[in-house]
Amino acid sequence: MNDRWVDTPQPDDELQTESTVASGPANPFSRPGISRRATVRAALLDQTPARGGNSHATHAHLVTRKEPVMTRDSLAIVMRDHAYHVIAEDYSYKTEAYYTILERELAGDDIRPSSRAVLDAFVVPICLERAKIAGIPVVEWGISQAYVPLPAILYGLNYFATASDFFVVQDNEQAKDVIKHITNKGKYPFCYQKLDDGATIHTCTAVFGRTTGSCTAVAGYAAMIYELFSIPLVSMVFVKTEKEFALSSLAPTRYTHLTEKERALLTAYRDEQEFL
Repeated sequence: MNDRWVDTPQPDDELQTESTVASGPANPFSRPGISRRATVRAALLDQTPARGGNSHATHAHLVTRKEPVMTRDSLAIVMRDHAYHVIAEDYSYKTEAYYTILERELAGDDIRPSSRAVLDAFVVPICLERAKIAGIPVVEWGISQAYVPLPAILYGLNYFATASDFFVVQDNEQAKDVIKHITNKGKYPFCYQKLDDGATIHTCTAVFGRTTGSCTAVAGYAAMIYELFSIPLVSMVFVKTEKEFALSSLAPTRYTHLTEKERALLTAYRDEQEFL
């Protein structure tokens, strides 16, 4: 789990199974830089068709044909199903993608995902409650400032926390160190999810609600998650038990973490190609 933000592509046909040890980047309070926000927003607004214009007009994108699908931190806007769709690595609050969405909403455009959707999707308890109401199996969870059942998955809930950073704890000493870290020494609560015996953790990427390779095992849930939040590119964490896959969290996805098939799928959507 601690390699989620390392710029190394994942294997094409492997349902990623996470190990059951403490995991996550060294600093769960980090956030992507937003220094280019104003420049990127201006470029997007200049290149994207105005509301009410020709829906078949060329969509805006910030990369050239000779470059990869998307470059790091770049975003694109495509027109699909009579609505604008923002493709980005991160939709979190105060990112370029978030402000692009917000500007389009204020302009009265049909923009997806909505600002509410991206805020809800990446706060674990809210995400799981909305998913549960929509009929998606979710992991049982709780909020605490000290108590944690073992073994468990832990997520921070402070302002700087991201669902991309989660930890699996097996014993009290390990849990104590992780809790101290993700709560900033007890200043904030955290979310815990009890792991049953034999449970395994799997990470898959969904592109406009579609999965590839062995991640098709959760294809139905990926489609339901997209129907709920309308996030074009998202990382899904599932816990697999003897009975089912259950959603643990949703998180942003780096372009460099996409498999070859996922990159091809994203390119097809970005270029408005027809699907069989």
